[in-house]
Amino acid sequence: MNLPNPKLLSLSEAAARRQEWRATGRKVVLTNGVFDLLHTGHLHSLQSARAQGDVLVVAINSDASVRAIKGPTRPVQGERERAFALGALWCVDAVVVFGEPRLTAEIRTLRPDVYCKAGDYTIATLNPEERAALEDVGAKIVFVPFLPGFSTTGLIAKIKAAGQI
Repeated sequence: MNLPNPKLLSLSEAAARRQEWRATGRKVVLTNGVFDLLHTGHLHSLQSARAQGDVLVVAINSDASVRAIKGPTRPVQGERERAFALGALWCVDAVVVFGEPRLTAEIRTLRPDVYCKAGDYTIATLNPEERAALEDVGAKIVFVPFLPGFSTTGLIAKIKAAGQI
């Protein structure tokens, strides 16, 4: 099924939009993740990230990269479905799918003003390549509050325990 999603952009389209946003003085925030089954923790993190600026770009892992990170049974939803769900949120302005293990190319291309990760990360646990790219482009790194007890893995386990899968 082809899901219409005007917020789903290629990296080059997002870079062009970034130039438009920059020209109008808008502060661009970048965050990333799998966002497999949207849950309260995701929504809280996304809203907190958006509060750091005027525009929120969400980079999501491609299906292949999710399988490499999470195993052969993930993602539960494909990248187009995940992008569609994120694109439906008021706080998300653009979604970009990335297939590399690291977000380095997207950081260097999009040159965000702010980069947000959930508070379960620290400056020490950020990937060194990504951190260097963020420092090179002058992005402020912000860790938004983490809501413990909310994760896709936990949600899947809860559904399985309820006998629904």
